This record gives sequence, structure tokens and C-alpha cells, in this order.
Amino acid sequence: MRVLLTGHQGYLGTVMAPVLTAAGHKVVGLDSGLFADCVLGPQPVDPPGPQVDLRDVTAEHLAGVDAVIHLAALSNDPLGSLAPELTYDINHHASVRLARLARDAGVQRFLYASTCSVYGAAGDPDLSNLVTEDAPLRPVTPYAESKVRVEDDLHALSDGDFSPVFMRNATAFGYSPRLRADIVLNNLVGHAFLSGEVLVLSDGTPWRPLVHTADIARAFTAALTAPREAVHARAFNIGSEINNVTVAEIAEQVAEAVSGSKVRITGETGADPRSYRVDFSRFRNAVPGFDCEWTVKQGALELADAYRKHGLTREDFERRFTRLAVLREASDAGAVDDTLRRRR
Repeated sequence: MRVLLTGHQGYLGTVMAPVLTAAGHKVVGLDSGLFADCVLGPQPVDPPGPQVDLRDVTAEHLAGVDAVIHLAALSNDPLGSLAPELTYDINHHASVRLARLARDAGVQRFLYASTCSVYGAAGDPDLSNLVTEDAPLRPVTPYAESKVRVEDDLHALSDGDFSPVFMRNATAFGYSPRLRADIVLNNLVGHAFLSGEVLVLSDGTPWRPLVHTADIARAFTAALTAPREAVHARAFNIGSEINNVTVAEIAEQVAEAVSGSKVRITGETGADPRSYRVDFSRFRNAVPGFDCEWTVKQGALELADAYRKHGLTREDFERRFTRLAVLREASDAGAVDDTLRRRR
């Protein structure tokens, strides 16, 4: 199968591309290249593909493509809050435009990287019930809101020939050759490795569902060839119930993984309204044989080893591997314009 992978030079795409290739697919990438240099360790070998902004994709980019895996986005809440209008322009409007082009080009399956953040403030005060895909969506950030809008619009585009699938990933963690340090487990391991302190700025009580990058890659690969009737126009939470953990529990796992580190919970940012525990059984039932393999503890150990092996520095941790810092630096250097398009 010829697969167009958007965001192939990003945190998830760099892990996913070789998994897809190993499964026998011909992968073609598409990426703006904004984060292509965020490399920790050996330089990854990318699939072929043009450097193009998602907003500038044309029908030619979809020619001969059998399926699309759409990862490219402004990819976290701080970025979305910095420039909400750009978040909607890129994450929402450009994503729906890509889907229309794909449908017109005869693409049959369109896997969309959504997020469990769409549940936001999940509405169960004691969190006794796991959140399923049928739960009300209560996004609390522009990033999560953009994902909800795309799901709605792609559902309306679905028909007998075009099958969108909504993959609501839990919060990602784990090593990628193109690292991100601004997601919770990666960040806490980095702080512990560099300072000996597992620093938690919230009160530690919010629940978070987590999933390893490799498990996300395996899930997308499985969804790519799953029977149409099992996945057509359906939403799936991607992760594992064992990785529903509080931020404080994540911190304790990190302290165990990074020898000599200690947990410090400051509570300075207060309580976080984004707190939910998620049910992941629908995807396991739709795609028999799939289950996540990585635990939070294993991921913390993997990250600590990678940081040590590849010589993570504080400057890289705070600047090169933090999305907001990378974009601010690119803007200050004139490498991108005020719409975040790369200057030629």
C-alpha cells in the first residue's frame, strides 16, 4: 500500500515511518521541516517526501496514494494558546482540505491523529468511570477544540469509498530520534536527569492517559489494514488502561527510573481541569490481537537511558526539544513568517 505520512519528520512520524515500512508499505512523507533538526542521537533516515506546509498541499501530492496517515499539526496546548487562529488554520482548516483532496484523489482510508484531550474536563468528579469514545467532548484548549472540529468535518466527508478513522491518542511518551521534551513523561525524566529533581508544577492530582510512541505506530499500522466495517468513520482511544496514571504517580515512576532523583511537587500552577481516565477497549475489540506493550515505568527507563547515551544537555532540553521555543527562535531568526510558514 502506498501511504502518505504527514508530519513524517516529527516526534511521532519519525517512529512511525519505519514501522510502516517494515509492515510492507511504501511510505511517502510530507512535512514542513520545522522540527526536522530536533534530533537526539543518530540522524534518522526519512522516507522520501516534499518539504511543504500543510496549508499548501495540492492534488499532486495525493496522486497514486492509497491511504493517508495525518499526523502533522501544531502539536500541543501551549502552541495552540500562543496563536489560536493559526491552530485553527493549520490543525482544522488545512486538515479538512487535505482530506477533501485525498477523497477526490481516490484515497480510501484516512487515519487522523486526534487526541484524548478532546475529553478535557471529563465531567466525572470522582473519576470512577473510564471515559469511552461515546463520552461528551469537552475540549478546554484551542488545540483540543481543533481536533473536535476536524473529527466532525471528516465524518461528514465519509462515504462508501472514503473511510476516515479517528485515532484519539493518549498523551505520548518515549524516545524518538526526533525528541520532544514538552510532554509530561519526557519532560519529567529530563528534569530528573539534568537536575536530580522530578519537578511537578501542578498539584499532581490530575489523571492522564499515556501511550508510548511505538504503540501509537503499531496501532496506526494495524488500523491501516483493518476490515473497513470495523473502523469506518469511528473514533478509537489509543492507549492502555494500565497507563491511566496521576501526574504524581508519573513523577514517582520517574524517580525510580532515574537513580538519585527526588520528587518535588510545587503546586504553583494549581489544579488542572484536564483530568480523565480512559477506556481503550474499543480498538482492541475492533482489531483483535492488538494491545499496547509499553508501561510508563518502561518508558521512563528508556528515556533515561537515551538521555544518558546521547548526552542530553540543558540547553537542548529547554530549547531544541521544546516546540514553543523552536518556533520562537525560528521567528526571531526570520526563518518563518508570522503565519509560521518557512521563508525560502
